[in-house]
Amino acid sequence: MIDVSYTLLPHGEGLTLGYASAAAAGIDLPAAVPEGEPVTLPPWGRAMVPTGIALALPPGTEGQVRPRSGLAARHGVTVLNAPGTVDADYRGEVKVILVNLSDEPFVIQRGERIAQLVIAPVATVTLTPVASLDVTARGAGGFGSTGR
Repeated sequence: MIDVSYTLLPHGEGLTLGYASAAAAGIDLPAAVPEGEPVTLPPWGRAMVPTGIALALPPGTEGQVRPRSGLAARHGVTVLNAPGTVDADYRGEVKVILVNLSDEPFVIQRGERIAQLVIAPVATVTLTPVASLDVTARGAGGFGSTGR
């Protein structure tokens, strides 16, 4: 269990933050848009949606902002930079960049669950410059090189 401190910002007061089920991997993130002032994502449009939440992640962790499958499957709405990263030393508001990949406008209401946040460990590395890399069977084969 990882302990994560958070605060609700003034425009996030009254919003619910938590897991949808006991075995859920992601914490549902709500839209902290003003009551009665929904945000409409036009077809193929995008918006940075506030959540009203700021976090204090422990060192060695990150927050991954991921799409909600229901929004993607039913409405074509997803997180544009999926997964978005919340670094452990960031203390500002978590915002979600949503994009509407459908041909219909999508209305985001206050409190609607717009994304999920997965807390994960991060391995830091030491980068060592070398003259050449070791040879592997795959080599430099990239996109689609190992099959369909």
